[in-house]
Amino acid sequence: MKVFKESQRFNQWWLILFGLLIFVIIGFSFSKEISDSGNNLNNEQLISMLLSGGLILVVFLLIIFIRLKTKIDENGISYQMTPFHLKPRIISWSELSKCYVRKYAPISEYGGWGIRGFQRKGFWDFRNRGMAYNIKGDMGIQLKFKDEGKLLIGTQDPEKAKMVIQNYLYKIV
Repeated sequence: MKVFKESQRFNQWWLILFGLLIFVIIGFSFSKEISDSGNNLNNEQLISMLLSGGLILVVFLLIIFIRLKTKIDENGISYQMTPFHLKPRIISWSELSKCYVRKYAPISEYGGWGIRGFQRKGFWDFRNRGMAYNIKGDMGIQLKFKDEGKLLIGTQDPEKAKMVIQNYLYKIV
């Protein structure tokens, strides 16, 4: 019984550097506003500065704590993007018409990284390519459903994923 497990997160150096740069700029702006106004800083200004800084901090921390967990085993393929999914989403082999590892273009095909597309098929489908859950890179596990829907799950270990998928292709009927 072969099993593929992977956990990915947004840990690119440029993303962390960009977040720190934003915090430095905001901190400088806040300190300049406080020093320029002296003791005349009113409550509305203070509240708006704290809310905007807090919102940016929450968004940055959310990006840092996002995890994409993938598991492939005899039951099917499960994925979970925390904190958005409270429990793993499981796709059984019997729901699939095709499953393979492929190279993709994150920006031109899906509009970037993260959760892309809003449903497997239909009006909100991004350029008719289905949904994508990806963190970084350009390799993914492409799932094609019997109902014509599509889902791409990004992977950083395409060779191992391909080997494990090959063991379970007979389950796709």
